[in-house]
Amino acid sequence: MIKGLKICGISNSETLEYILNHAHPPQFIGFITNYKKSKRFVEYDKLKKLIEVNKGNINFTSVLVDPSDEILEKIKNLNFDYYQLYDVDPERTEKIKSKYKIKIISALTISEEADVIKYKNYLEISDIILFDSKGYHKSESFDHSLLNEVPKKINKMIAGNIQIDDIPYLKNREYMIDLSGALEDANGKKDINKIDKLLNLFAKI
Repeated sequence: MIKGLKICGISNSETLEYILNHAHPPQFIGFITNYKKSKRFVEYDKLKKLIEVNKGNINFTSVLVDPSDEILEKIKNLNFDYYQLYDVDPERTEKIKSKYKIKIISALTISEEADVIKYKNYLEISDIILFDSKGYHKSESFDHSLLNEVPKKINKMIAGNIQIDDIPYLKNREYMIDLSGALEDANGKKDINKIDKLLNLFAKI
C-alpha cells in the first residue's frame, strides 16, 4: 500500500492553512527554499513567516538544490522536520544531517537504471530516498518501472508528474507519493479543489 503523501511547492498561507485544517491532511508538505528557477520558490522572509504555524503531525520539508553553507545556516532554526536534498553527494549529505540534526530526504533524478542504483550510496545516511524526474522543477515524468528492483523495505518516495487519477493505480506500491504540478491551475497556482480531491481520494486508498 502507499505509505504516505507529500504535497510540494506550497507558497502562500491560504493554501497552507487549507491543507493543515483538512480532514485528511498529508504526511508531508514541501517548500521550495533556495531554487529560484522554480515558480514555487519562496523568498526567505516570506518563508519564515509562512511556516511559523502549528503544523500538528505534518512534516514540513525544505526542498534544497545543492544548498550553500550560507542558506543552510540561514534556515537552520526554521520550522522544518526534513531537508529534501537534490544534487548533494553522500559525503556532504552526511555532514548536513550531522550538523543540523535534521531528517534527510535524498532526491535522485532518474532517466535510466544507472540513476536508480545510486540510492545504495545514500541508504545509511538518508531517512527517505526520493526518486524524481530529471526535470524535477518542471513536473516531468520518468518510467516508474525502473524502480521495480528497489527493495520494498527501503523507505522511498516517488515524484515526477504524478496525477491525481494515478493514485488508485499506485495503491499496491510500497512507497510514498509526492505531488506538486498536478495540484495547480493553468496559471501554475495551487488549486484548492484539486488538493481537496487528492486528500479525499488518498484517504480512501
